[in-house]
Amino acid sequence: MLVLFETPAGFALFKVLDEGKLSKVEDLWKEFSTAETARQVVTLKAFSKFENTSEALSAATLLIDSKPSKGLRKFLRVHCDGETLAVADSKLGNAIKEKLQIECVHNNAVMELMRGVRSQLTELISGLGAQDLAPMSLGLSHSLSRYKLKFSPDKVDTMIIQAIGLLDDLDKELNTYAMRVREWYGWHFPELAKIVQDNILYAKTVKLMGDRTNAAKLDLSEILSEEVEIELNEAAMISMGTEVSDIDLINIKDLCDQVLSLAEYRAQLYDYLKSRMNTIAPNLTALVGELVGARLIAHGGSLLNLAKQPGSTVQILGAEKALFRALKTKHPTPKYGLIYHASLVGQAAPKHKGKIARSLAAKSALAIRYDALGDSQDNTVGLENRAKLEARLRNLEGRELGRSAGSAKGKPKIEFYDKDRKKGAGAFITPAKVCMPVYLVFYSDLSFVTCIFCYCLCRLTILQRILFLDGLNHWLTKRKNWSQNHLKLKNQEWRLLLWMKRGKKRRKRRKRRLMLRTLACQKWL
Repeated sequence: MLVLFETPAGFALFKVLDEGKLSKVEDLWKEFSTAETARQVVTLKAFSKFENTSEALSAATLLIDSKPSKGLRKFLRVHCDGETLAVADSKLGNAIKEKLQIECVHNNAVMELMRGVRSQLTELISGLGAQDLAPMSLGLSHSLSRYKLKFSPDKVDTMIIQAIGLLDDLDKELNTYAMRVREWYGWHFPELAKIVQDNILYAKTVKLMGDRTNAAKLDLSEILSEEVEIELNEAAMISMGTEVSDIDLINIKDLCDQVLSLAEYRAQLYDYLKSRMNTIAPNLTALVGELVGARLIAHGGSLLNLAKQPGSTVQILGAEKALFRALKTKHPTPKYGLIYHASLVGQAAPKHKGKIARSLAAKSALAIRYDALGDSQDNTVGLENRAKLEARLRNLEGRELGRSAGSAKGKPKIEFYDKDRKKGAGAFITPAKVCMPVYLVFYSDLSFVTCIFCYCLCRLTILQRILFLDGLNHWLTKRKNWSQNHLKLKNQEWRLLLWMKRGKKRRKRRKRRLMLRTLACQKWL
């Protein structure tokens, strides 16, 4: 068995002299307690030295990614023919086995053997002293750190910051140029602005048509639809625009060329930004999209700086002015900033945008940290979180639908009202009988009582109104039947005549008492 060991000076290949000692993993460290006992276990077979620092840096970078370098492959082909190779990384062993067909081993015994070799490395490799090994290790570690932090093309988010800034500038310039084309050509053909709404199609049409008199001769089917082309030809015949010279048309066409070239470059820049975002921050892109994710990174300064921010800061990132103004004036703070333009927030109803923005910011903070500090480059975390947020949005919308329809599950529950059926406490089981209220028989002027009665009914809900009127009719029916059965109607009429002769104040007090009795009829039952 051979052992592959990486050093700052090069690759070392050791021959295991006694493989039986590898079976006792717990006692293997004792074999490397001294240099003499270590030489009885392993011996140096071959050594491949690095020529310069750049070769050592490239080899170390590939080893971090579990990939063998070109020099390592040549070294193993020469010295590992028909041998079993012990490696410290299982992924590196799989790559060597796949490319070189060399059997590789990685287990606890191998790791303990590597530990022993490292402790006696200067004694096992002749010509490599401790005073030379320490500066090599320090220099290689510094070079590797600078390469990983600054020169890694896969983690350079500066390109994203520059690209999104340029994309915003292009949008402003493109909009300015397109409006200038519409205003300039509008003096000659003002009706075209209403017929063709898109700026790019407008510029293409103006460049191809030139003078409006050429509209009937040209075939614009490649640019416009058939209906729009017919409408354009009809408008060109009766246009109210002024005539322009050939020099003016040449300058207008040059401006149209600028608009079309800017639009083409903007499309290329957007594709570039999309590919970079999917490479650097795939999970953030899956959650909020390329443009919103790039604006968040640009606003934070870098992906690593953005990963240090909590979800609450990510939520209002871009709304700093509104935040400090709200804190100063003691008004409600903003609920969202740049994250408002994400598709998930746009799909939510206005009353749910705050909740979805808060949830999306929390999930985005996790996705940003995973993209900045994680090793994998897939977007599984972002897709899983997006599915959870979409389920939460559907849950919120379904809950509101259930409340409005009368069911908690979002499905309307339709039931026929049956007043004779007793269901729960407080229901009436006797059918209500329609009758003339007693106080309407005795009194003809009840406008004050009626107004108070209607006002009280308006303050109640529909169910309370139904129960109140049912109880009122029931009580009034009982009172009318009682007065007819006992023949006390004449006695009440005599009392009414005596009461009407009294003063005005007593009459008002009597009306108020009768009104209070009517409103408290349920307590009298």
